[in-house]
Amino acid sequence: MYSSLPILSLSLVASTQVLAHTPNDYSFDPLKHLAGVAPPFDPLDPPLDPAPPQGCNVTRAAYLVRHAAIFANDFDYEEYIEPFIQKLDNTSVDWSKIPTLSFLATWKNPITDAEQEMLTRSGKLEATRLGVDIAQRYQSLRTPKKIWTSTAERTVKSAKSLSQGLADDASDVEVVEIPEEADEGADSLTPYKGCNAYSSSAGSDQSSAFQKVYTKPVTARLNSYAPTFNFTTKDIYGISLLCGYETVIRGSSPFCNLDLLTPNEWLGFEYANDIQYHYNTGYGNPASGAIGFPWVNATFNTLSPPSNTQSNASTDQDLYISFTHRELPPTVMVALGLFNNSAFSGANNINGTMPTDRINHRRAWKSSNILQFLTNVAMEKMECNCFGFEAGSYYRVLVNDAPQSLDGCADGPGESCREMGQFLQGRAGVVGGYGESCADGGNMTGVLGIYGS
Repeated sequence: MYSSLPILSLSLVASTQVLAHTPNDYSFDPLKHLAGVAPPFDPLDPPLDPAPPQGCNVTRAAYLVRHAAIFANDFDYEEYIEPFIQKLDNTSVDWSKIPTLSFLATWKNPITDAEQEMLTRSGKLEATRLGVDIAQRYQSLRTPKKIWTSTAERTVKSAKSLSQGLADDASDVEVVEIPEEADEGADSLTPYKGCNAYSSSAGSDQSSAFQKVYTKPVTARLNSYAPTFNFTTKDIYGISLLCGYETVIRGSSPFCNLDLLTPNEWLGFEYANDIQYHYNTGYGNPASGAIGFPWVNATFNTLSPPSNTQSNASTDQDLYISFTHRELPPTVMVALGLFNNSAFSGANNINGTMPTDRINHRRAWKSSNILQFLTNVAMEKMECNCFGFEAGSYYRVLVNDAPQSLDGCADGPGESCREMGQFLQGRAGVVGGYGESCADGGNMTGVLGIYGS
């Protein structure tokens, strides 16, 4: 008779080898924590299967896409990057003698004044690649005749780049430019510009308060290396911005080095942005949902038009794609109730979930996951005949390829929504009307009608 003990011992050893973790296993990628300057990536938040559930076929879909990577946002450059670069140009510090900062002895600024707000080459490539991905994802849908974009050069070029990958011949796709004027109200892809309750500076005070908290140890450390340079909070923030912008320009950046900023400090930069966008276009701005809802409502009506309505929107296309700026996608997410830190708590103090003296690591609202370059929100209409579910139409929302479970309407295959119209009626009551929330006095339309023209 053979003893089973040796076999058991080997099994335990094998299990230990599989489950054991050491500090050396830890890895951290700053590029996935850069908020609005993060290169495109799929965070899989939540990690639901992006493929249609078994027994379901997508019959229509719509995408709202932020423009691709640019050389630099004007505000980011003028407020943080340019002052830091000017200090570098005027300093007498011999960087070559400081190991962590030695690259500064030969580093050159990758951004020129003429290139600000312009798409980078990698941005054009990534937009084209997204077009290929969408075409492959929806092979059974017709190539759209039109895609829509706001009129800024970076959004128009992003749309044209996407069409290169979307269609066999990009000239078959008309790029329709929608004015970015405030008097367009909600009938645009920049509805926040017509909303008096929106301010581009909202969230700055709260974000600045936390910037001072997370950069305090960084400035102390770097100033110990180069006391005469006098690193400041704005310098540290500018360094993080340069990590993102230089990466999308040159392919990599020495500013992303974890010896320069630790993982905790990169997470501080991310959280400072999360606070900014929370109060700017997130749940901290009472008008955010009302700004984003017209796109949600128009998209649902486009994907599932009333049976008594005949329009170009209901017959001409299966796929609707629109390009905008970083401000609109998060308001759409608020309109849908997504990434709400307090969604299941029953608490009303949403701002309390974003403290300015420490990081809420358990938050759902992470700008790197929802505001990166080429961030996109999609709505799909599916026809399903699945075991355990009533046959018929269902709807899914995806953010950067990750299906989202809608709070109150996730009872379909793959947590899809059966009664999307009813769900949106409820959300309309929660977020309020565009005119009322934006205090425009009823002078501008609260309806997005560009897809029917």
